[in-house]
This record gives sequence, structure tokens and C-alpha cells, in this order.
Amino acid sequence: MNVRELLSRDVTPELYREVRELWKAHSIAEDRHDIAGLIATLTPDCVYEVVGHTGARWEGHAGATQFYVGLLGAFPDIHFDLQQIVIGPQGVCEEATVTGTHQNKWLSYAPSGTKVEFRVVIFFPWDLRAKRFSGERVFAFL
Repeated sequence: MNVRELLSRDVTPELYREVRELWKAHSIAEDRHDIAGLIATLTPDCVYEVVGHTGARWEGHAGATQFYVGLLGAFPDIHFDLQQIVIGPQGVCEEATVTGTHQNKWLSYAPSGTKVEFRVVIFFPWDLRAKRFSGERVFAFL
């Protein structure tokens, strides 16, 4: 989908509520480490990508599961401190400060066993037909 098509989406109170409520369900599932709950918010063909990290891309529900198993396993006490959020008919964009103890390998980073803090900006594209998120594009400032 191109940017012009995304910009032409009508903003209705119903659509806004729908996107916001599913994002909230996604966030709650993430806080609970509920992978099934996370996957329920995603389209079957979702794509997860950590932008700027070669090969850091996962596809479909199996890929999203692999992403979350890796992330939550690497940082078992992970916490997202939301700083900003924008919700619209194109999806959700959030900025957060992430903290957690780095217990296992994540991306190309060996576990340090120490508490880490980094910032992320994450875009959750909205699929109008499926009424689910089509993945996440994560911009991590490590």
C-alpha cells in the first residue's frame, strides 16, 4: 500500500476506537508475556522487522512467535515505559523507553547479565480488512 492510499483513509470515531482497543490488548498481552494474546492481534501474514539490523525480520504468526520468544527470553523482566503514542486509521506509532535484564542473546547482542535501557519507536501498521495489525517495524536506539 502506498502513502497516498494510507492518507486517504477516513478517520471515524469507530475506527479510532477499534485501533486503540486492539493496541491496548496487544500491550497488555506483551506485559503478561502472553504470546497467544499477542498473536491474536496480528494478521496471519504479519511482518516483524527491527530496522537497521541485517536479517532481523520475521514473517507470519510463526515468525512473530519467534520474535517474541526471543525478545521475552532475552529480557525476562522487560518493561516498556510509554513516552508518546499516535493512533490513527493507518495504525499506531509509539515511543518507549525499554528496560530489562539482558539474560539471553537478542539479535546480534550477547547476553550481558546486566540491566539495560534503550529507546524504541515502533510502528504497528493497521490492516483495514483484517482489523488486525500487520506486524511491527521497530526502530531501536541501542
